[in-house]
Amino acid sequence: MKIDNETVDKIAHLARLEFENEAKEQIIKDMNNMLAFVEKLNELDTSNVEPLIYMNEEVNVLREDEVRHYITQDEALKNAPKHDSDYFKVPKVIEK
Repeated sequence: MKIDNETVDKIAHLARLEFENEAKEQIIKDMNNMLAFVEKLNELDTSNVEPLIYMNEEVNVLREDEVRHYITQDEALKNAPKHDSDYFKVPKVIEK
C-alpha cells in the first residue's frame, strides 16, 4: 500500500485536520515510512507461533462488595460551593 495525496486528504477529512502543501508532503513521507516499518513484519516466519490470546497470565483480583463507612447527605452537601436542601447545584452546560 502506498500513501498518496488522496489518502491523506481522506484521513485528514475524517480526523477534521487541514494540512498545507509542505506539511502534507511530510505527512505522506512519514506515513509511508510507518507502513514500510510495519511491512517488515511480513518477513517474519510466524508459522510455528501460537496465537496470543492474553498478554499475560494475570487474573483480575476483585474484592468482595461490602458496605463501608458512608457519609450522610448533609455531610456531603456541607462543603459544596452551591447547594440547596437536597442537591448539589452546578452551572448549566447545555444550551438549547
